[in-house]
Amino acid sequence: MVSGKSHIRSLRSRIFVFMIALVVVAFFLIALVTIYQYNEQAIDYHEERLERKESQLLASIDYSLDQAEIPATSQNIAKIFDQKLFEIADIQNIAVSLYSLDGHLLLCTDACENEEGHLKDIPQDVINGLKQSSENRIVTMEDGDDSVTRSSYLLLKNEQSEPIGILYVPYFDDDSLNDAELREFLIRLGLAYLILLFVAITFAFFVSRFITRSLMNITQKMKETRLEKRNLKIDPIGAGQELFELVESYNNMIDELEESAVKLAASEREQAWREMAKQVAHEIKNPLTPMRLNLQSFAATFKRENPLADQQLKDFCQSMLEQIDTLNAIASAFSSFADLPEPKKEQLNVGEVVKSAIELFAEIKISLKIPDQQVYANFDRTQLIRIMTNLIKNAIQSVPKGKSPIIVVTVTETESMVKIGVKDNGLGIAVENQKKIFEPKFTTKSSGMGLGLPIVKTILDSYGGRIFFESIPSFSTTFYIEFSKN
Repeated sequence: MVSGKSHIRSLRSRIFVFMIALVVVAFFLIALVTIYQYNEQAIDYHEERLERKESQLLASIDYSLDQAEIPATSQNIAKIFDQKLFEIADIQNIAVSLYSLDGHLLLCTDACENEEGHLKDIPQDVINGLKQSSENRIVTMEDGDDSVTRSSYLLLKNEQSEPIGILYVPYFDDDSLNDAELREFLIRLGLAYLILLFVAITFAFFVSRFITRSLMNITQKMKETRLEKRNLKIDPIGAGQELFELVESYNNMIDELEESAVKLAASEREQAWREMAKQVAHEIKNPLTPMRLNLQSFAATFKRENPLADQQLKDFCQSMLEQIDTLNAIASAFSSFADLPEPKKEQLNVGEVVKSAIELFAEIKISLKIPDQQVYANFDRTQLIRIMTNLIKNAIQSVPKGKSPIIVVTVTETESMVKIGVKDNGLGIAVENQKKIFEPKFTTKSSGMGLGLPIVKTILDSYGGRIFFESIPSFSTTFYIEFSKN
């Protein structure tokens, strides 16, 4: 897999990132809570401060009303506070305005004109709300560019609880001090968290490394796990509960793997013996078939009065002895627990060896084309005869019943290589089967084990040679073998 491995974060890196992210998130949460708390405190502070100023102002107003020489009515309110209102404003250090009950301005201790040059009157909705208020007080708020203006309207009453006027007290929320304190606090908090972040990075590095050490050990052990060797178990000492269970599962898996390896080895040995038996049986059958045919042909044609009878008998015996030697070599190899006989190189006349293999199929029409000059190569005679026997037999069997086999064997050479071709007039090899033709056990015949061509390929591979074919479906197939002269 891609390796997708580069796209998957390790557990160690995730633990590291999560711990750092926790510190960063905590910093922002604390900063947000701090800002919110400062804002809430500022609002509470301004509300309480305005209420205190109102209380002090009302106390001074009530005292002035008690000391007044004329009755405290709505008609006399302006006369009573004509000069007194300015004194109260100076003492309280606050701007204040006095209005009649219908909202008209009577007295003002500060600039009271609006932008159009007219005196400001109280809006009617404020007057209506003030009359309905149980607290005789209404506070409105208006956001400015740099501050918030709180407008407090107070309904004044005399000793008989009769409304006599409206008092307006403006208040400006000045948060410059709070903002400076907030910035200073956030800077200090940021520095503290910067140090904490450095500590957290160091801590997260070692903690993540400690946590994942056992997992990395398990990962390494699993990478080194092999079916064909003895695998070491992991010591669970020092692992946490979860990792302990994981280590125990791995160790149990190692035990089961060893048991499976033993069973598999036994099964493979049994299967190997079966394959060996099939291979040996197949190799033995190869020479037996032409031996039987040759024997039948010899019995039918041999006549003692024939002047060539002695030579005919000699050739027959030589052919039989060669096939018996082949059978003996196979049997010897099997009895000594070896594979097929080890190849032995000897100087061969390739044309004569190929001719000897063809003579085993005397009843079949086989054409041999060899160069005029003799072709020599270093090869095992027995192995070459086995190769040719396999190829010729396959060529004969590829021809359908009712059609006479026409087999053509050619021997050619280059400066360093020998090439032998075996062409038949059979049905050819289907395209879907051409890639599997050299696989063990693959066969398109009703009989046979599909070991002939794989064996030929194995023999040629041991000599550094090769086998290949050219096939025309429904017409013919030509198998070629190539091997070095040396």
